[in-house]
Amino acid sequence: MKQDSFDAEQVTAGLTQLASFLRMARWREAEPLGLTPTQTGCLSLLAGRGPCRVTTLARLLGVTQPTASDAVAALERKAMVERRRDPDDGRASRLHLTARGARIAAGVARPPAALSRAVDALSPEERAGFRLALSKTILSLQQAGAIEPQRLCLTCRFFRPYVHSDAARPHHCAFVDAAFGDACLRLDCGDHEEADAGQEASA
Repeated sequence: MKQDSFDAEQVTAGLTQLASFLRMARWREAEPLGLTPTQTGCLSLLAGRGPCRVTTLARLLGVTQPTASDAVAALERKAMVERRRDPDDGRASRLHLTARGARIAAGVARPPAALSRAVDALSPEERAGFRLALSKTILSLQQAGAIEPQRLCLTCRFFRPYVHSDAARPHHCAFVDAAFGDACLRLDCGDHEEADAGQEASA
């Protein structure tokens, strides 16, 4: 077996185990609230990204539009989301969290405690390498069209890689005007603005 094929298989096996854990954790947190994992996913996305159309939620969650529509309809009945006219298109609507939905979203958006402990157990160097590896993998999948565009440092117009001589903090964020290292690379940043086509940075 070729080494690169073996590596991909082992990474896939590890990610599958993590994905299984996250699915189970989402079920456990959703069930007491009378929600499904898809519904909690909708709440988390609306909390993190702001008002969205149903089609956007479906793409980001990786589900069909009917599945997303069913989840949204249930959340509307539970008074957790509401539709408002899209300011960019009066014929369409965007989904907004209600005050109740925002409170629930704040709880379900927190990472599972067991995962937080596992990440905290990594050394600073391991955490930095982990973030960098995840960022590069997600960027490659995004560039291949396999996943929806993500709000990565590597795809942000404010990201300046390796502009500082400090090995611990070689990168620069022009949005906050500060140096930072791989351990602070963001995989989902609310201040993200897409870089021009072909201008994605590589850390």
